[in-house]
Amino acid sequence: MDVKTYAAVTDLCARLAGRLEDDTLRSVREDYFGGEPAQAEATLLLSMAYENVGITQDERALIASTSDDPDSPDLAAVPAIDEVPPVAYRFSASAPPAAPDPSRADVVLSADAARHGGRRLRRAWREPLDGAPDTAKWVYVLQTSAGADPLGAFAGLSGRLWVVLKEKWPLEVVVEGRMLPPYQAAAVTVAPVVWSL
Repeated sequence: MDVKTYAAVTDLCARLAGRLEDDTLRSVREDYFGGEPAQAEATLLLSMAYENVGITQDERALIASTSDDPDSPDLAAVPAIDEVPPVAYRFSASAPPAAPDPSRADVVLSADAARHGGRRLRRAWREPLDGAPDTAKWVYVLQTSAGADPLGAFAGLSGRLWVVLKEKWPLEVVVEGRMLPPYQAAAVTVAPVVWSL
């Protein structure tokens, strides 16, 4: 995968956060990072069609620009929408008393964050609104330097979280100074810093 395509799929995955199920998006990101673009694209397109997740014309063009088959019937089967829907989650700095304790995950992610270009690690509690594809849970946002690899950081840190704690809490990796898609922007706005360089 060339640099332009890699940047496009990274951008695409960020745009679809909060619209696709967490596990689906995790698989897509890991497959793109792992050099399996055909598998990633198949998972992405079939999941969006099955879950009725619509995409804008701009997003459709972005997918087509990364595909070996821009006229794919699987891409044609994905519903069209005129604009990106509102974020289907509410984020807050604190969680209800019954929420799982994130302190061990804070430690695991903080220990490796700098190695992946991290500058700040934030954590927010996410509550689903009507139409949200997933449940309430902790969400992490790693803010990185400009030279970092967001998909690589995602794969490395998500993998570490799973291996050490058997946790699959969502992680978003964003480059500091760049415009954020709505989901990441909503999380960062309220998420306190749990680690910084």
